[in-house]
Amino acid sequence: MMAGLTGWHLLVLVLVILLLFGAAKLPALAKSMGQSARLFKGEMKAMKDDDGKTDQTSVDVAKSSPAVDQSTAAPRSDSGTTT
Repeated sequence: MMAGLTGWHLLVLVLVILLLFGAAKLPALAKSMGQSARLFKGEMKAMKDDDGKTDQTSVDVAKSSPAVDQSTAAPRSDSGTTT
């Protein structure tokens, strides 16, 4: 077993958990943990999908946006400053 735990250790651990939470609360606890894990997995998948779409969208936008030619851009005037 892992870390030197034997079957007796695990049995005692299960009994302690039963005493702390009670047999009636364990199914609700397991259901809650399962829903949380399912929600977390779904959110991680959505984030991964969003990252893929964002990367592709930024590449498409960069390809389709017109480049600004600096030689034809209007020069900045510093008319508000005095020296």
